[in-house]
Amino acid sequence: MSLLDKVTVGMTAEKRVTVTPEMTVGFVLPGMPAVYGTPDMILHMEMAATVAIRPYLPAGYVSVGMMVNVRHLAATPIGRTVRTVARVARVEEKSVLFEVEAWDGDRKIGDGTHRRGVVDVARFEKRFGVTAPEAASA
Repeated sequence: MSLLDKVTVGMTAEKRVTVTPEMTVGFVLPGMPAVYGTPDMILHMEMAATVAIRPYLPAGYVSVGMMVNVRHLAATPIGRTVRTVARVARVEEKSVLFEVEAWDGDRKIGDGTHRRGVVDVARFEKRFGVTAPEAASA
């Protein structure tokens, strides 16, 4: 039995956020416009990907980001709702490739791919000398 037997191409999940001042490039880099920042868009895409497969992983396993290849296509101002979508495009032995998109209403503001690796939490923590914080909601 493979770690990813229950993960299939086409599985999807979404993450919706309202853009806050803290999510803007201007918040991180003074003098820049107060629009949704690329790092936050990528984070929200990764969160959607995590949610898409989390229930299908074996007990004691999680997925971790390995690769991001994303284009940020348009600016989104504070107060707008952004919807990020992750869809499983390919399942490999120990990783999953997602197609990811971000939308501001009916306007696509970002797209690309994201790969997540599947790791045994206990082995990962032992290897790197870290422990997982209390469960956070994605």
